Amino acid sequence: MTTLYTVLAWVCAFVGLAAFAYRLPDLLRRRHDVALWALCVYFLCSGISFLVDLDQLRLHISLFFGLPNITSLITQAAVVVLTAAQQVVLVHWSAPPDQARRMARQRVLFFGAALCVLVVASFAVGPVAQSETATSTILLSIQDGRYALYMFFYLLICAVGQAETVRLSLRFTKVANRTWLAAGMRTVTLGASLILVYCVTRSIQIAGTRLDFDGAALDPVQWTCGSVGALLQVTGWTIPSWGIHLTRVRAWIRSYRAYLCLRPLWRALHQALPDIALDPPRSWPRDLLPPRDLHYSLYRRVIEIRDGQLMLRTSLSYDEFSRVARSLDLPDDPTSPLGEALQVRAALSRSPEEGTEPDDASGIPARPPYEDFREEVQWLTRVASSFTALGQDDRLPATRTGTP
Repeated sequence: MTTLYTVLAWVCAFVGLAAFAYRLPDLLRRRHDVALWALCVYFLCSGISFLVDLDQLRLHISLFFGLPNITSLITQAAVVVLTAAQQVVLVHWSAPPDQARRMARQRVLFFGAALCVLVVASFAVGPVAQSETATSTILLSIQDGRYALYMFFYLLICAVGQAETVRLSLRFTKVANRTWLAAGMRTVTLGASLILVYCVTRSIQIAGTRLDFDGAALDPVQWTCGSVGALLQVTGWTIPSWGIHLTRVRAWIRSYRAYLCLRPLWRALHQALPDIALDPPRSWPRDLLPPRDLHYSLYRRVIEIRDGQLMLRTSLSYDEFSRVARSLDLPDDPTSPLGEALQVRAALSRSPEEGTEPDDASGIPARPPYEDFREEVQWLTRVASSFTALGQDDRLPATRTGTP
């Protein structure tokens, strides 16, 4: 358990300080943003609260200040400050500016007064027990009645703050108009809930010392809930910053896959109708390399496919299309993805002697293009997949090149 807690503590310390470093440049540019100031204070205090109490550092820090167990007080003070900072961020995000300033001031005064009482009480109680690890130090210290009362007060401050965080986060999640922001608030809510579990289990441990029952079995639960809860909260506050980048990466990957999937259909149309494309096809290995402006290249590929389809439609009558579909035991619905692919295959497979004059009244109903570009890409991707599959059917003659 000690090893697990140490790993969690190192991770929490690193994540908190890394989040602070990540947002610091924004803070320097937006110095009048109160919510951003509070968020940076939260990240800094979260990292410090774990860093100073690491078993590898706590004894050295105590020796430096000349005060035994000073790291416990630093950790608890940092937790109170970050709890207040959370409240400031949430009220500025969820309330009108004038109301937010008033609510933030009230919370800062409340937690500031609680912090003053906590510091005075800590020096009044004095160091009760000392040990090499933070976990054993707390377990030994709560055997003392005065320190147990002090810890109850500290846990009450934490519980009040986290309960308010849950309430405000849930309320803000309902009005959040961005997916990643709502996801971040849900993560913060989950983290706050786990920290509340930490407060309850730690309180049961303390009560156990007064009521003569052993609460040591709860130690793994409370340390894990406290560390994981803090980690989830830090992660939740950072999700709106990096989540949008994940969305962009996913969109880029989706566009790249569609770009490659459309290539066989686009290339076949280009071989028959070279004028539809601005640029000639690249070799397959070169086409695997994503173009510099992928979105523009995908857009051009979609437009050129649609142009090629419109040009080929006039060279194929509905009767011919139905005859080809029946010969392959396929449905003769020209507005389905398979139907569109079959139209292209049938038109490209005809010999020049079978060519007809372009006729806008070919009788084949056309599917109107989607107004949403993503839907159009998804549809043409299905058409391209069907086109590739039809190319493996030996009952269809090979496609030809040249203008039909």
